[in-house]
Amino acid sequence: MSQTLVLNATYEPLGVVSDRRALILVLNQRAVMVEESGTILRYANGQVSLPSVVRLTKFIKIPYRHSIPLSRRALFARDGGRCVYCGATATSIDHVIPKSRGGKHSWENVVSACHRCNHLKADKTLKEIGWKLKSIPREPSGAAWRILGTGRTDTRWHTYLKAFGGEELSA
Repeated sequence: MSQTLVLNATYEPLGVVSDRRALILVLNQRAVMVEESGTILRYANGQVSLPSVVRLTKFIKIPYRHSIPLSRRALFARDGGRCVYCGATATSIDHVIPKSRGGKHSWENVVSACHRCNHLKADKTLKEIGWKLKSIPREPSGAAWRILGTGRTDTRWHTYLKAFGGEELSA
């Protein structure tokens, strides 16, 4: 079963729900369908198209969210699935300042890396091997990261996520 992006009444991304939950929201007029998924649900008296994106009819106030949890999926999404050292496809995570040398497991110290670069760097610092980061790692910000951090995004969602911190998405 696929999933549906839920937007607030202001088009701010709130989260992802199952197709079933999204259809119930639409049928109960708590949300309107913004994008169709292309999947048709047939029943005894007809058929209905399942949504890919729904927008709530009433504004929901979102409580302040402190920080975005650091996960492998969220890290790969932040770095575009590419090794920050050479640009190849990322397969692992690397601590810029190795944990064995006091580096922390935080957004500012963890990057995505390919197996080759991660193996070559090992427990050395960038200065020791003469490497430089193309960009300084930082914690992602914006409402879109509630969805991007899961790593499960539908291409139809990109338009709605870009405006709320999902600039890193490649169309």
